[in-house]
Amino acid sequence: MTRGDPRTHGAVTLAVIALGFVTVRPLGVSGRGLLVAALLVVCSAALLARQLPPGRLSPRTVLAGIAVGIVAAAALIGVSREGSSYLFAFFLVGHSGYRFPLRWSLPLAVASSVLCAAVLYFGIGSGHPELPWGLGLSTGLPVVAGILSRSRQQALEAVVEAAASTERAARAEARAAVLSERSRIARDVHDVLAHSLAGINMQLELADALLETGDLDKARAANRTAHGLVRKSLEQAQWTVRALREDALPLVETLTAMMESSGHHDGPRVTGTVRQLPARHTQNLLRIAQEALTNAGRHAPGGRVTVELGFAGAQTRLTVRNSPATRKVSAGLGSGMGLIGMRERVALLGGTLTAGPVAEGPDAGGWQVEAVIPDE
Repeated sequence: MTRGDPRTHGAVTLAVIALGFVTVRPLGVSGRGLLVAALLVVCSAALLARQLPPGRLSPRTVLAGIAVGIVAAAALIGVSREGSSYLFAFFLVGHSGYRFPLRWSLPLAVASSVLCAAVLYFGIGSGHPELPWGLGLSTGLPVVAGILSRSRQQALEAVVEAAASTERAARAEARAAVLSERSRIARDVHDVLAHSLAGINMQLELADALLETGDLDKARAANRTAHGLVRKSLEQAQWTVRALREDALPLVETLTAMMESSGHHDGPRVTGTVRQLPARHTQNLLRIAQEALTNAGRHAPGGRVTVELGFAGAQTRLTVRNSPATRKVSAGLGSGMGLIGMRERVALLGGTLTAGPVAEGPDAGGWQVEAVIPDE
């Protein structure tokens, strides 16, 4: 009647069949004994069909098999004089309650009760005269146990499926977190390496060209600039390592140090009341400032650079603006990922980023990057 351990279930099924062949009488190869043997075989086959996993046979085929088994079990009660023939009806009805929905299992249970009770009450087949007709009527009761077992099984399967869905969601979330972290590290590596290496490469190529022309003074100057870029790259690498370790960097002080290392000694202009920002806000603002300062040095050499940091209401605003170049702009290597990386950083924090040329004011003709990030 239940679908517990398949081995236990199979053992019970075989025990019922064996008990039937051992106890049900008459049993022979002719006459009434042959009929009893044939009915035992039919009931046993219907009972053994319970062992087939769902899906092996169509539901209607299984339904027809159990219905035939119940009819055969009622007939067996009628033609056998002794033994446990009634057990087949009990087990088949219980299995129908487990295997089928109510619209199928309940009619089978009612049919079993009516057939078995009628056989005993009216003495059809003249078998089992000592059995009360109420026993036949009770053969439909195991359907309740089967229905309860089916409900428990479905509830268990629902719990297992929910757990599996939760596990799949957790794996997907973990994968998304890994991909997000990879993207963050990729942006940091770009910020530190792409610009720095491009600048160093440009200065070394310039030094090579100057050496070929014999201008040693300018070649030495380019070499010194390359050394300065190396030192600056080391500082930026230290900032990146601290950011990856989730250290809380002091925003204003770090911005000041970044500007000084870039050759701008005025420091950032701060408006509003300075407040402690979440670590990831600070890290992304610093990376945006680093990117903007590097771009300004590359595309507007000699131009004036200003950095403004504003704390107003529930948001923080970072503005990096540079005036037009005052020296010749050298073609350099760039990945084209700088602005994309800045937009990604701001988007992760639910903010907005605007970047474009300055149209008016003392810095007209220059470039401005502005990031606005809401507080959490």
